[in-house]
Amino acid sequence: MSLIPSTSLDSIEAWALVAELQNHFVLKLNELNSSCGFSDQFLPVEWLRDGGIHGGGVRFEAPRNTVFNTASVNVSQVQYEDLPEKKLAAATALSAIIHPDHPIAPSIHIHISWTSFKDGQGYWRIMADLNPSIEIQKETDLFVASLKETSNQYFDEAIRQGDHYFYIPALKRHRGVSHFYLEAFASGNNSNDLSLARRFGGSIINCYCDILTRTITQATKPTNDQLNLQLDYHTLYFYQVITLDKGTTAGLLVHDQNDVGVLGSLPAYIDCELLASWISTTPAPQNILIENILVLFPEEDICEVTNEIKQKIANTIRKHYKTYPKATILQASALPKE
Repeated sequence: MSLIPSTSLDSIEAWALVAELQNHFVLKLNELNSSCGFSDQFLPVEWLRDGGIHGGGVRFEAPRNTVFNTASVNVSQVQYEDLPEKKLAAATALSAIIHPDHPIAPSIHIHISWTSFKDGQGYWRIMADLNPSIEIQKETDLFVASLKETSNQYFDEAIRQGDHYFYIPALKRHRGVSHFYLEAFASGNNSNDLSLARRFGGSIINCYCDILTRTITQATKPTNDQLNLQLDYHTLYFYQVITLDKGTTAGLLVHDQNDVGVLGSLPAYIDCELLASWISTTPAPQNILIENILVLFPEEDICEVTNEIKQKIANTIRKHYKTYPKATILQASALPKE
């Protein structure tokens, strides 16, 4: 079977947009991989919601032992046109997370989605954040300049929201160095909003790929100190996704048909000893969640986050929120709009 897409014009346009951005991003990442001497390309993995009746998606995953530590570029569309009791008509999204293998090269998270309701209302969610293990200030500045140029009057509010959303209170630091987040965005002009999403996605993908190409081609063999900084940062990234990221949690709680894809943002390796050291500063009951996830890994300091482990993590997260349903209020959220 294949996925049955939404028939509404706005969702058809959104689907065409995210597919276009996915193809563009994967093409550029494959070109970089090839230029660095790796023949393996990103591979597509399809998943279906209720056998395709309610949509699904396809993600492109990076091959291991190449330019990438882990990488996933996913598009999806979930629709409920045959279920009158559902207020949601369709949700269409691009969600991309790239973790390069070299510690000097920064990670990126990009999310662009359109959510439409059966009452005719709808909104965009537009996010991009740069996540280096070792910051290079000039590259951060270029990324921020690209965000500002493409978002114009929405830049200040998006940065305010992003800095709030990606702050980790228990560790008193942010996940990355630049955070852009337009939440529930709708200007009242659907055509202009679609153009903004297209312009933003294309600009940020191009900017990031330029940064990635420069940092990788100019990098020398990583030192042990650099590799340790990367492992520490990937552990922090893992912690933020597991305990705070509302989108990840919502994706796991609403269904279990794309668990590995939803957890595609997790890096390949983490320091379990470091992760355990943060339990004491993590508010309850999220401290219990970290404890229950740690037992899924072998008793080693450096642990691989395999697809099998991701599946177990997904099941653990669902069980956690079934036991502690009010714990979702501890997750990251948007600020009131100014």
